Amino acid sequence: MKKTTLIILAIVASFCVGFAFNHIITKQSNDNGNVRKVTGIGGIFFKCKDPNKMREWYQTHLGLNVNKYGAVFEWRQGTDTTKKGFTQWSLFGEKTKYFAPSEKDFMINYRVENLVSLVESLKKEGVTITDTIESVNYGKFVHIMDMEGNKVELWEPNDLEYDKLGKQMGSKTTK
Repeated sequence: MKKTTLIILAIVASFCVGFAFNHIITKQSNDNGNVRKVTGIGGIFFKCKDPNKMREWYQTHLGLNVNKYGAVFEWRQGTDTTKKGFTQWSLFGEKTKYFAPSEKDFMINYRVENLVSLVESLKKEGVTITDTIESVNYGKFVHIMDMEGNKVELWEPNDLEYDKLGKQMGSKTTK
């Protein structure tokens, strides 16, 4: 009976030690990755010869609700469907310097959380940060370069303020 009890205690102790070890390892690996990177597409920007005519074409043929900046796509956030999210679609003149130093005709804007921590992490990883974080009422922005020279815009959105701004402008979203 004592032998059986000792064996059961040894098995239970091994299980507890294994569980505790697994919990510690899992917690440490999650803590190292606690900077959540991209959470979605914040915008798609591209160059064209005539942004006004191009916006009109997209409105006429594809039904986008356009404004002077392009179009805004409205959607519901997956983690909380009571909250709206937005993706900006914008056209720029072909001679714009906004995408510089990239020579590409497009730029993607990614939605992120905690931009300050993310930028610190990216710096440690050797990613080129092209400017400083800019804060406006509808979020924070910074630009980075990917490994092939594409300029990427990172946006920590404030969707409530972004929604208010659109309403103030009289803009309709594309849903």
